[in-house]
Amino acid sequence: MIVEAGEGIGRITLNRPERGNGLTPGLIRELSESVEELDLDPGVRVIVLSGNGTGFCGGYDLVASAENMLEGDFGDENAPEGSPLDPRVQAANHDPSGKWDPMVDYAGMSRNVRAFMSLFHCTKPVICKVHGFCVAGGTDLALCSDLLVIADDAKIGYPPARVWGSPTTSLWAYRVGAQKAKRLLFTGDSLTGLEAAQCGLAIESHPSGELDRAVDDLAARIAMVPLNQLQMMKLLVNQSLYAQGLHQTQLIGTVFDGITRHTPEGFAFQQRAADAGFKQAVRERDEPFGDFGLGSERSGSKT
Repeated sequence: MIVEAGEGIGRITLNRPERGNGLTPGLIRELSESVEELDLDPGVRVIVLSGNGTGFCGGYDLVASAENMLEGDFGDENAPEGSPLDPRVQAANHDPSGKWDPMVDYAGMSRNVRAFMSLFHCTKPVICKVHGFCVAGGTDLALCSDLLVIADDAKIGYPPARVWGSPTTSLWAYRVGAQKAKRLLFTGDSLTGLEAAQCGLAIESHPSGELDRAVDDLAARIAMVPLNQLQMMKLLVNQSLYAQGLHQTQLIGTVFDGITRHTPEGFAFQQRAADAGFKQAVRERDEPFGDFGLGSERSGSKT
């Protein structure tokens, strides 16, 4: 993670380009800590979140978990590697005919939701700049930010809605409305950046070569407003989402995420990943939809 500040603008850059900026517990903790650092910086009025490499974020980097080859980085910080208390071990090894404690899974995933929502709860405006791809868990970062500015040719979506995933931060319907959210989550289809802007998922889209300048111009314009005004405007608008039941929706979405990884279909997907490799399992899941290669949850793959 790279954290910078200057001229009223704080910048957080995901910096695991060799893994598609795939999300790990360490990176998720760094994100929350970086948001807090910039939120407390009196010189910062607006924050820009972006990613290094060929894309913004390819989702959770859990290839090893899906293939039953847990790496140390994936264990919960309070559970030894391989411990049954680690929800990712449960996800990788659980036979749906056996016992499973959903609250162990929820305890782990809800911590991730709290970290993603640090972008939403931060008192300062957060702009998410997306290029290349933003899929699955990566969309949690984008949609928890206040404003999404995306490249015209970028891809954004939630393919794990097809199997082995539920959007834990559950902000799709709040961004695009119930019917459009259903269309996207019933199919796991992705949108181009241009389509995302047209349906209101993103606030702006730009040609990839103009994206950096467009985001910098928007951030500079926001930074001209007094900080207290920005804080009040963000709190004011956020209250409407709370009133619509965002907390309850996220609770259900996070519980459902654990369930999706413990259904017969989810178990079969994980077993295929263990036998043939995670990327092959994802390929077989997504090829019938004609969009393999856009990126996928828990792959950390480049697009």
